[in-house]
Amino acid sequence: MGANSKTTKVKQLSTTKKEFAKGDLAVYPAHGVGCIESIESKQINGDTMNFYMMKIVENGMVIMIPTTNVESVGLRDVIPETEVPEVYKVMKKKGQGADNQTWNRRYREYMDKIKTGSIYDVAEVFRDLFNLRLEKDLSFGERKLLDTAQNLLVQELSTAKDIEEEAMMQEIENLFN
Repeated sequence: MGANSKTTKVKQLSTTKKEFAKGDLAVYPAHGVGCIESIESKQINGDTMNFYMMKIVENGMVIMIPTTNVESVGLRDVIPETEVPEVYKVMKKKGQGADNQTWNRRYREYMDKIKTGSIYDVAEVFRDLFNLRLEKDLSFGERKLLDTAQNLLVQELSTAKDIEEEAMMQEIENLFN
C-alpha cells in the first residue's frame, strides 16, 4: 500500500494546478495584490499561449503571466482572513539579530525573502527592518525594502480583512507598541 499511495499523491498534486478567472484578486511576488483583468491568447513564436492580464492594484502596472507559469512565478491567492492572526504572530515574534551582518548582505537576504511571495517572509522582513530602524539608521536600500515590505503587507492584509489600508497600517503599528 505504501508505494501505491505515493503515486496517488503525485497524481493529485499534478491535477491541482491553480487557475484564476477574470476578476479574481491574486498576489504576484514583490509586486503585491492585483486583479486578473482578462485571460488572453497571444501568438508567440508560432505557438498560441494563454496569459493572465493582471493589473497591480497599487500602481496600475499590467503584468502578462503565462497561464502555464502560475506556480513558477509564485502567483497565488490572497490569504484568507483566518490566516491574518498567523501573520501577526510572525511580526510579534523576536527576530534574529541581523545586526552582525553587513547591510548589503542583509539587503540581499531580505530581497530574496520578498521575492518568494510568501506573506510570512514579507512579514519577517518588515518586522526585522522595523525593529532595526529603532536601533540605528537604515541604509537607503534597507529603507526602500522596509517601504516595499510595508506596502505588500498592508495591501494583502487589508484585502484579506476587507478594510481600508490606513486602518490596516494602524493595526500593524499597534503590534509593535
